[in-house]
Amino acid sequence: MALSDIAAAAATNGGQWQTGGNETLSFHALQPQHIPLAKAPMPQFEHSLLALAGDVGLLINDFQAGGLAKDREALAGRLVAVMRRLIQAANESGVTIEAAAVKNLHKIFDRWPRERIYPAPTDAALDPEEQLPRRMAIDVYERTVRGQTFVYQRSSGVYVGDRLTDNALEPDDYRFHDVFHYAYVAVLGWSPVLRALLRLKRKSDPKLDDAEDGARAILIEEGITSWIFGQAQQLRYFENVKRGGLPLDMLKHVRQFVAGYESERCPLWLWEEAILQGYTAFRFLQEHRRGRVLIDFANRRLRIKELPS
Repeated sequence: MALSDIAAAAATNGGQWQTGGNETLSFHALQPQHIPLAKAPMPQFEHSLLALAGDVGLLINDFQAGGLAKDREALAGRLVAVMRRLIQAANESGVTIEAAAVKNLHKIFDRWPRERIYPAPTDAALDPEEQLPRRMAIDVYERTVRGQTFVYQRSSGVYVGDRLTDNALEPDDYRFHDVFHYAYVAVLGWSPVLRALLRLKRKSDPKLDDAEDGARAILIEEGITSWIFGQAQQLRYFENVKRGGLPLDMLKHVRQFVAGYESERCPLWLWEEAILQGYTAFRFLQEHRRGRVLIDFANRRLRIKELPS
């Protein structure tokens, strides 16, 4: 049952169900050539939406009752009725179905792409001294000093950042949270926090240095990281979440966090990869209390392994 056949039947006055020969029918052809643009939908638009909801309800009710599974003609009739109402509502609201379909496909593939094509890093054209690391190994481990446990991080014998605690009344291992920043570098090619820690700010471009690498961008990244952590605590730190399984609303909130910044251009599926890889490393550190984190930007991977004693 082709969508083009359903649309062809809906577009005719009689709504006669005919199959075949409609392959070239486009969404554009289903609506008037010129749809008036209005500041607000027409008054009858609300009634059309209610009628559309009613037709969808009838379709679902009949399908659940089992009648439509065997009666293809009845199923086609229900689908044609829904399509006809959809066209009517679109006309009254001043929206083209074609534009809506294109935008909807963009949203779908932004989250669940047919092919995962990684975007180029935003600092690709800059000198290496201003690029985030493409490969890097960081040793993460705990050490107790005067009765208090801290997390230390070292790379090539040099300490990275300050020693960390949970900064919370109830211990939650947030002391290991820098692993999430490493995941952003490995997968997204983005992290104002790591640029500051590693002194890789883009000083050659004052605008980028101020806006994308400055204090506000750093606070936004820390805010995202803390907010996601709160969500993760309720979902066992995403232990059993597979690729494509993170809540869509959560990823949308992340994009709202970074609106206006370069990481806003990262597709939602790429954010998911960064988050899941970061939490895989975090769970490893929770269990082993130490590990060697490996940034592998060429393969968009954050890896972690046991840290030699």
